[in-house]
Amino acid sequence: MFGGHGLYHRTTFFGILHTGRLYFKVSAATVPNYKERGMKPFRPNAKQTLKSFYEVPIDVIEDAEILTQWATVAVKG
Repeated sequence: MFGGHGLYHRTTFFGILHTGRLYFKVSAATVPNYKERGMKPFRPNAKQTLKSFYEVPIDVIEDAEILTQWATVAVKG
């Protein structure tokens, strides 16, 4: 579909790994957390942008506890 790897918790699709970047599913309530950090939506190619998934900031990825919190929020939607 997009040339990456989908991340699931049971049957919930909540994340994407694509070209060395991690993206989590966002909602209207969570997308500001990503935008405030300058993160962009998932864009697998020039013709396609999935605004329901945003790149996870590197400082979040580097902190296992915070990453777990963000992943949990992405799973819950």
